Amino acid sequence: MSDTTDQVTEREVGRSRPRKEDARLVTGQTNWTDNINVNGLQHLAILRSPMAHARIDRVDVAPARERPGVIAAFSGRDLAEGLGSLPCAWPVTEDIVLPDHPPIAVDEVRYAGDPVAVVVARDRYAAADALEAIEVDYEPLPPVLDLEAALTEGSPLVHADKGTNRCYVWPLATGESYATVRERADVVLRRRYHQQRLIPNAMEPRAVVVTPLAASGEYTVYSSTQIPHILRIMLSVVTGVPEHKLRVIAPDVGGGFGSKLQVYGEEALALAVAQRLGRPVKWTESRSEGYLATHHGRGMIQDIEIAATREGGLLGLKVDLLADMGAYLMLVTPGIPILGAFMYPAIYKMDAYDFTCTGVFTTRTPTDAYRGAGRPEATYAIERIMDELAAELGLDPVELRRRNWIRHEEFPYTAIAGLTYDSGNYEAATDKALALFGYDELRAEQQRRNERGDVVRLGIGVSTYTEMCGLAPSRVLRDLRYAAGGWEAASIRMLPTGKVEVVTGTSPHGQGHVTCWSQIAADVLGVPFEDVEVVHGDTRSAPQGMDTYGSRSLVVGGAAVHHAAQKVVEKARKVAAHLLEANEHDLEFTHGVFSVKGSPEARKSIQEIAFATFSSHDLPDGMEPTINAEHLVDPENFSYPHGTHLCAVEVDTETGRTTIRSYVCVDDVGRVINPMIVEGQVHGGIAQGIAQALYEEAVYDDEGNLVSGTMADYLVPTAVDLPEFVTDRTETPATSNPLGAKGVGESGTIASTPAVVNAIVDALRPLGVTEVTMPCTPQRVWDALGQARSAKEASA
Repeated sequence: MSDTTDQVTEREVGRSRPRKEDARLVTGQTNWTDNINVNGLQHLAILRSPMAHARIDRVDVAPARERPGVIAAFSGRDLAEGLGSLPCAWPVTEDIVLPDHPPIAVDEVRYAGDPVAVVVARDRYAAADALEAIEVDYEPLPPVLDLEAALTEGSPLVHADKGTNRCYVWPLATGESYATVRERADVVLRRRYHQQRLIPNAMEPRAVVVTPLAASGEYTVYSSTQIPHILRIMLSVVTGVPEHKLRVIAPDVGGGFGSKLQVYGEEALALAVAQRLGRPVKWTESRSEGYLATHHGRGMIQDIEIAATREGGLLGLKVDLLADMGAYLMLVTPGIPILGAFMYPAIYKMDAYDFTCTGVFTTRTPTDAYRGAGRPEATYAIERIMDELAAELGLDPVELRRRNWIRHEEFPYTAIAGLTYDSGNYEAATDKALALFGYDELRAEQQRRNERGDVVRLGIGVSTYTEMCGLAPSRVLRDLRYAAGGWEAASIRMLPTGKVEVVTGTSPHGQGHVTCWSQIAADVLGVPFEDVEVVHGDTRSAPQGMDTYGSRSLVVGGAAVHHAAQKVVEKARKVAAHLLEANEHDLEFTHGVFSVKGSPEARKSIQEIAFATFSSHDLPDGMEPTINAEHLVDPENFSYPHGTHLCAVEVDTETGRTTIRSYVCVDDVGRVINPMIVEGQVHGGIAQGIAQALYEEAVYDDEGNLVSGTMADYLVPTAVDLPEFVTDRTETPATSNPLGAKGVGESGTIASTPAVVNAIVDALRPLGVTEVTMPCTPQRVWDALGQARSAKEASA
């Protein structure tokens, strides 16, 4: 047993510990879902509709059953009995249109990629080959692609039985009447911004393995999911398998970015087929299949109007959104734009805010959460129009922001959208970022280059942001009509040998939970970091949890670990007091050791207490023989990271090519558990935000076919396409959790996109360009320059 001489004295929280998870990753000892093989495993392949919208007149799977190696083949009608509709857990309004969403189409397909039939074979190649033998007769129907046209009378309908393509209208109006403040404004600007559709590109494709235990009617579902606990509940609802007969395991999961925050038809189909055949089955998507079938992100038209005084004081903001739902409502599809509703006013003070979101059905792949989920869209719109307002008023963009942001001495501050920001210091983050960036020097260089009329123009982009993280307060989620709560669970098991198991309800997919949770528990318990193991992602070994999304894991799940560890210490205190024949209140607990005040030689380590509890030879009367503990956290508020991102670009006006010259960000994510992990999260987030600004877009043709359906057509930046990032932090601890943490997983994505686009427009504004639609490809930049030249010539 450990004695009291080797206890840890250095704090773990705040240290840049190498991740515990990485040894397995770099040595190839990971357990991805597609690595899982069991006796008798069969492989499932899915035939998908090549048409965006059509009636299904006939599906004949019989020829596929004759192919070598094929075990079974099913049409949608074959599988319809016993399969319910895929769930939507966020019906945002009482009158929302909620169409049925079958895991496999029966009578009609509504997007290119909609499942039509299933083949099961002895290997994946035989299954894929057999798909070619299936005969399907389609009767084409008109596609629905344009959001505005979809709402006009006489438009073709995605769901004819619903009589409309309008899914919902969700309004929010706070403060004074916007119409009133608009009347007294000196300046009113209105802009339209397009949030293009994005396709998530997690390193690991989606996969699912289902193993049945026929004798007891039990099923184990392995899935590359972010949400094993939610998936278990929803699969029970969809398939009818009792929840207590389902075990869901998220093994090693290689990224998600929201795309694995989902209950997919493939998971339900795999379970249904395993149930029918009594055999284990596996499905793994190809990359091109994933482009069709994994939900997309963004997809929105933003009409933004801002009212201000001639001195630059903000009076009001009006936001009208058209949000593309795609063909169906998936798990949280309708709620994603609503998350952004509270973030459009951002860090600014104003008197009126008017927001309306209209959800629209189209014959495209459904949309849902993608890194940031509503908040990047909001930040983009407000930061773009703030730059436009600065140009209109002849103010420096940073100066305009300074005149309107919430000052540090005003926290806690209830913003115009109704959220109470608990802490922050926008001035400090911005000042540090400006200094690191060399803002004044770059502005001077820009002026010189503009005066010379350089072909390659320099642009400077500013983005100041805040976001709501820690998606948790269950009462708030209730008020937003979200079906579930936002609590999180953790338990601490002290083993007889003094080692520690942390059981968490969060389910990591690359964030470093194992490392950070070990650091949190090690500090509270006073045990070595190496002695802590973290258990996660299995609904049997970690039965309680609400999983990972919305930058909630640390501020909610990590807080639960902290509280559970404190409970362990308090239980251990009772045993230590008994063994040391002292009063509990006379004990001090430092670095994992209980000692008696005034008698430091009388001491017991927490490891010794763990073994004494296991032996149970001498416990206080009435005490159970355990110091294990669990805790569930349900915070009363979100957390609010913030920061300032600055980007300098050089734009070649002859080719349209944009090169990022420098990028600086200063983020305030509250107290940091592991600086190295925070740095990695920020770098990854910035890369994804830059990708939206410059590269990525899901493109459909006029028939609703995805024409950017492979990595050859859908541009994902690599390391060579990105600049070196200069990152730093300020720190104002959150008050919503005991760690003081705010969340960091989505910050870089939220802030970077407007910083880059603002820089491009800033470079071209002297040439008459005020907008470049994302992604700002060389062609689009060149076209914008051409339009500006034409407009100038027409007005001459």
